Amino acid sequence: MLANMHDTDARRDGDDSSRDPDFETLFGKLSDRFVALAPDKVDDEIGRALGLVAEWFQTDRCVFMEFSDDFATLTVRHLWTPAGVTRPVPLVMAHEVAPWAFGEFRHGRRVVLGRLPDDLPVGALKDRDSLSRAGVMATVGVPVIVGNNTTCVLSTTDIKRHRVWTPRDVDRLQLIANILGGAYHRQRTDEELQASIAEINRLKTRLEHENVYLREEIKATHDFAEIIGHSAPLRAALAQIARVAPTGAAVLLQGETGTGKELLARAIHARSPRKLQPMIKVDCSAIPPTLIESELFGHEKGAFTGAVSARVSRFEVAHGGTLFLDEIGELPLDLQPKLLRLLQDGEFERVGSNRTIKVDVRVITATHRDLAVASRDGAFRQDLYYRLSVFPIEVPPLRARRDDIPLLVWGIINRRQDQLQRKIARVRRQDMDALQAYDWPGNVRELQNVVERALILTTGDILQLDGAFASAPAEGMHRHESQRLDVVERDHIVDVLERCGWRINGTGHAADVLGLKPNTLRFRMKRLNILRPTRQ
Repeated sequence: MLANMHDTDARRDGDDSSRDPDFETLFGKLSDRFVALAPDKVDDEIGRALGLVAEWFQTDRCVFMEFSDDFATLTVRHLWTPAGVTRPVPLVMAHEVAPWAFGEFRHGRRVVLGRLPDDLPVGALKDRDSLSRAGVMATVGVPVIVGNNTTCVLSTTDIKRHRVWTPRDVDRLQLIANILGGAYHRQRTDEELQASIAEINRLKTRLEHENVYLREEIKATHDFAEIIGHSAPLRAALAQIARVAPTGAAVLLQGETGTGKELLARAIHARSPRKLQPMIKVDCSAIPPTLIESELFGHEKGAFTGAVSARVSRFEVAHGGTLFLDEIGELPLDLQPKLLRLLQDGEFERVGSNRTIKVDVRVITATHRDLAVASRDGAFRQDLYYRLSVFPIEVPPLRARRDDIPLLVWGIINRRQDQLQRKIARVRRQDMDALQAYDWPGNVRELQNVVERALILTTGDILQLDGAFASAPAEGMHRHESQRLDVVERDHIVDVLERCGWRINGTGHAADVLGLKPNTLRFRMKRLNILRPTRQ
């Protein structure tokens, strides 16, 4: 008991002659604990070490603090106080609270105060007030220096009595601070390394997502090399094509404008026994009603004014092959019986001739209209509808196959970039997300217009979609999901019409911008009750 009292008194009055063996034991114990310590174990060991330090110095508190990068604050990272000591310790200390001590630590100097407040410099008024309010009687703090900068501070404090800090005391605290500071620095370096690795992995994943739509990923489905996509609706349509193509049956492709019905018609022809013969296309909506009969069935010389020579019909040109009648719903009613006869008997007469011509032609038709409804309403012959729709196939709109949009985008890029003297390596993820979010009333044709416009505007190797949405404003692309499709479509068409001065026909006007045929646009305007505003 007397020996313990003598040892305690010796430590407080500055006589350290009895402490060397004890300190060597403490120092060795701490060194052993922190050598090769795993980063995740450092916090626990520093907490234990502070208790050992306070016990050895017989102080009332031991604190390990870290400077902020700008030296504006000191934050308590680890704290030890014995049982019964209840004075609160601020977890964050601002520079303004103790500017003198902050300056000393920042410049790598030790703060040794055995009798407070007397030992403080005369000018350290704020430090004096702070330490007095905290009830500190004596304290010593030493800096932890890493790379010529003070990063942390280790201090031990008495709140019950004054004391004498010998130079050896301060040196020993510095040795311990170096051990703790080195371990803490390794922990922080490891945390920063792990954070950097996590960030690299995050950026790598993001880059992989952004680059997921590379050229080599564009692949065909069911060996339809010319058709891009793998969505379920497209696969269903292609499965039907694979079944009907070899049979020679009449096929009716039904779907919105711009969905690629012609491409599917060509796929049917290419997989049929007629593939070595031509497939001839006639767009029924693009030919004036007065000329379509001559275009389809041909005419003899002098059959009508301007018929200065005979004209071979499209059916004759397609003999042995396939005739693709696009937008069959626009075929005039008075010509429908003639087409029905050809489908039934394979016979027809040219305009101005009584000579019957026999042909062997497979007919594939396409329409964006609901021919079943049109036939019930008398706008299309019901018997012709039944003859054409032996095998109807629904062609999905682009909004029903959003997963195919990235593949289509890259397909367009690959097909057009060399002609436009561009070399695109990447499409930004947010741009691809925007393309997938938009409802594309013009379907693939509208998408193609946007991507080609973007190719023209792009100067680097990243596709620049900003400014390319003349027909699909970017701010509108994100609100479509929460609105009804008919409302979105109507607003979009009205917006384009207004920007085009309500001009429908011609390059750069509404139908061209929307990627629609003029008659199709007029039909949609009628369906959506879009009327040109009258001038006041």
